[in-house]
Amino acid sequence: MTMAPLDTELDDLPQPLRWREWMARVEAVLFAAPEPVPAAVLARVVGRDCAIELLIEDIAAELAARPYEIVRVAGGWQFRTRARHAEAIRAAQGEDAAPRDLTPAEALVLTVIAYLQPVTRGAVARLTGRAVGRDLIARLARQGLIARGPRSPEPGAPHTYVTTPAFLTLFGLETLRDLPDLEALEDAGLLEEGADLDLPIAGEE
Repeated sequence: MTMAPLDTELDDLPQPLRWREWMARVEAVLFAAPEPVPAAVLARVVGRDCAIELLIEDIAAELAARPYEIVRVAGGWQFRTRARHAEAIRAAQGEDAAPRDLTPAEALVLTVIAYLQPVTRGAVARLTGRAVGRDLIARLARQGLIARGPRSPEPGAPHTYVTTPAFLTLFGLETLRDLPDLEALEDAGLLEEGADLDLPIAGEE
């Protein structure tokens, strides 16, 4: 049995009710999605002339008093519990459910990859002045924060590494352009003090 296509235009409804229905559809899609949802996907459930960003703003306004919010990360939107409720969530789920903090070495390597991707393990080692073991790379990969990129043109064609959408989601970034400067990372304690790194933002010369 073929299902009828979704009526996205809703021409039979007055504008206020049409807008409310579009809001409900978008909220439902975000609620059901485990990953950030891009505008192109949300556009499938609303009319051609619907302004997605304005719709999101109206949904966000209605959630102002709720313990969760809509955030824009990794090129899309996602529901996320508000930071002030993190302690209550950890208490309910137990310490085992809490995400593992990155070690200083992992944070440093992840930072280099984020700012200089695609980059080889050897290049990361040269930049940081310390050995970067395969096990450290594997731990970051198991957490879904990095993935293999294209092979490098240097001799031996080693694999390069890049960050993933999960990296953007974890750190609340919409794109790599939102990466903070290195001084801000040091102030936040995410980099070892005195690390001699001078890295361009990914995509810049």
